[in-house]
Amino acid sequence: MAYSEQQWAEAKQKCHLNNEDIALAKRLGLNPRSLIKNIPSKSEPWKAPVKDWLHEIDAKRQKKSAQKQRRKEKSGGSNPA
Repeated sequence: MAYSEQQWAEAKQKCHLNNEDIALAKRLGLNPRSLIKNIPSKSEPWKAPVKDWLHEIDAKRQKKSAQKQRRKEKSGGSNPA
């Protein structure tokens, strides 16, 4: 489902994000509603702000991808059947 620019603009405003953060959220496959739903409330002091949350997700995915690439190179790149 494609989300309208109005929904992205609303998420950008409510979550205090910039254009780069919105692009990152789109690359990660998130939608504007999920960003808004993850805004920490006063009773959730352990929750990171949405901007930090996005960057944590991206860092974890990059780390996982790098590990997978290293394993692939270590095994010789071919998968014995």
